[in-house]
Amino acid sequence: MKSVTVSIDVPQTPEQVYDFLDVMAHHERFTNHYLTDWRYSGPGRGVGSCATVTAALGGTKTDVTIEVVEADAPRRIVERNVSAAGRRLAHGVYTIKPLRTGGSRLSFTYAWARAPLADRLLAPVVRATMQRANRTVMRRLAAELIRHVSAAGS
Repeated sequence: MKSVTVSIDVPQTPEQVYDFLDVMAHHERFTNHYLTDWRYSGPGRGVGSCATVTAALGGTKTDVTIEVVEADAPRRIVERNVSAAGRRLAHGVYTIKPLRTGGSRLSFTYAWARAPLADRLLAPVVRATMQRANRTVMRRLAAELIRHVSAAGS
């Protein structure tokens, strides 16, 4: 299946964006519209940090294990996602690039390495659903970054 990428420009520096995203528990704040029941394991940040969540998208619910498998501060975080009893394997990649005008361009790419037959048969619908959900994620993430950086500066 083709990957899905969404992007947003934010006023925070790449370092500020990375510092926020590096903490697994922060992800709950901007994804809890479709990822619920967060259970954490491993370190709180960096490679090995992990969460198991319940994903509710497209009328279905499934548990997903999200683990950070690569981190390159302040440019990139790679997560491995396993769901559907191991039949779905995907990677979520956050890429952070500085903007010439200040701030950062934050992109998130969701790429399937393995997908159940139903996902593959309904690929256009699955991709559109993920794209919509992740656009919402990016808008919510931008709002959370403002709150986080403001609180850190206080």
